[in-house]
Amino acid sequence: MKILVTGGLGFIGSHTVVELQNEGYDVVVIDNLANSSTQVLDGIEAISGKRPAFEELDLRDKSEVEDFFKRHSNLNGVIHFAASKAVGESVQDPLLYYENNLGVLTYMLQNLITTDRANFIFSSSCTVYGQADEMPITENAPVKAAESPYGNTKQVGEEIIKDTCKVNPQLNAIALRYFNPIGAHPSAEIGELPLGVPQNLVPYITQTGMGLREQLSVFGDDYPTEDGTCIRDYIHVVDLAKAHVVALQRLMDDKNEENFEVFNLGTGKGSSVLEVIASFERVSGEKLNYKIAARRAGDVVQAYADTSKANEVLGWTAVSTLDDALKSAWIWEQKIRS
Repeated sequence: MKILVTGGLGFIGSHTVVELQNEGYDVVVIDNLANSSTQVLDGIEAISGKRPAFEELDLRDKSEVEDFFKRHSNLNGVIHFAASKAVGESVQDPLLYYENNLGVLTYMLQNLITTDRANFIFSSSCTVYGQADEMPITENAPVKAAESPYGNTKQVGEEIIKDTCKVNPQLNAIALRYFNPIGAHPSAEIGELPLGVPQNLVPYITQTGMGLREQLSVFGDDYPTEDGTCIRDYIHVVDLAKAHVVALQRLMDDKNEENFEVFNLGTGKGSSVLEVIASFERVSGEKLNYKIAARRAGDVVQAYADTSKANEVLGWTAVSTLDDALKSAWIWEQKIRS
């Protein structure tokens, strides 16, 4: 079974390639290396004992995409990660995000619908829910106006796939709505490698712990939560990666009830910013230098998943704890700085 993973050298993509290869799949990775490195291939090989096939190409080039699919006409499935993902950058450069996230998706689908059968897993996000009215968030929660062009590309991306599935019954797709992926592979061979100043909480915490950042800012401690800080659902990246393999297998085994399905991927438990900091201090033995700062525009108060659909329908459950995830992130940070 041959699977294409786009953006397969990125944070979630690389962990998913490992899990696919551990299950015996042959993997082809496409990555343009804009936010990754070919050194990740070494890490994947060190863990799984196999180096995936790799092609460096820019999926924004329609002719390159068409050429790839002509040369790889025997694909059994596609997991599509390749996308830009920084919320702040998307506000500053929306056209880059619409071209990269929606143009590329369109090219992928145009090629997939020419095949007799196509299985497609889409990397989506809990940002589609905005500030949800009820917790935990179910897949039936209303999709609200996006807070950013990035969030909008996930909403519109899902609509593009759904509309394409309606008129192309040979296309089977699952959109996986991630909550907050953190951590690194327990081998410390692969992990998160943010370029420049981290946009996400955990890499900022670990870099502050290493002394690369002087101080962590906690944006707001006056929210209507138990300790006043925002609450998110933090899921270990390995648990998340395994869910992609399970979702793909569902499509390949013809177990999907419709040809477009959505699933939340999280732990089902919310953790506040201060709880994440306490977890880091617990597993690292380091005292973190942080300060309380003003609220940040666009932050929702809380967001955590109702995972019952993924648990019951996919038969998948997140197993790692917050401490597990923070410990793996800290070991990874120490390794890459040594």
